[in-house]
Amino acid sequence: QVQLVESGGGLVQAGGSLRLSCAASPRTFSSYAMAWFRQAPGKEREFVGRWSSNIPWHADSVKGRFTISRDNDKNTIYLQMNSLIPEDTAIYYCSAATRYYSGSGIYSTDRAYDIWGQGTQVTVSS
Repeated sequence: QVQLVESGGGLVQAGGSLRLSCAASPRTFSSYAMAWFRQAPGKEREFVGRWSSNIPWHADSVKGRFTISRDNDKNTIYLQMNSLIPEDTAIYYCSAATRYYSGSGIYSTDRAYDIWGQGTQVTVSS
């Protein structure tokens, strides 16, 4: 059973925008947190942002450019990416945390997440 399906990746020029979508099963959508991570070639997976406790959180590297939102009617979480730069090139993954952890900081690390989508490629050309 596929629980998370990402879409919306593609090739865009620097300065452009993309919106990624992550459709979840109803049960997965009710997880403690849902997040976006990315992984560039040769680099470790990086936290991009999360939605937890009904609040969006964004990594410093994308703050002011990327925005996480969710549509409860569609069981979908979004990542709006504006002012893209080549350094944003990566595979973007949607994830869900079905376990509760005290202390919200852990939800900004991949250790908290146990359900992952297949990823969608984002390529930003200079």
